[in-house]
Amino acid sequence: MSDHANRPELPDHLSIDPRSPHHVAAIFEHDIGIRFNDKERFDVEEYCVSEGWIKVPAGKTLDRKGNPLMLKLKGRVEAFYK
Repeated sequence: MSDHANRPELPDHLSIDPRSPHHVAAIFEHDIGIRFNDKERFDVEEYCVSEGWIKVPAGKTLDRKGNPLMLKLKGRVEAFYK
C-alpha cells in the first residue's frame, strides 16, 4: 500500500479526452472515482469540483464530428482515488 505516496493530487478540473487542456495522463495511471450528489458515477467524461459540474455522454447520440454528445449536469462533485 505504498502506492498512496506516489499518487499525484487530483486536480480541480479533469478530462479523459487527451486533446483537452485539462487532461493529465499521470492521473489515469491510477483508479479514480467520481461521486456526484453522493452517488458514484462511472460514465463521467469531464468534471470540475469548484464549479460543481460533470459532463456525461447523452446515450448513443453523436455530434457532427462523431464524438459523443455531452450533457453538463450541475451538483456536488467529489473526486477520489479508489
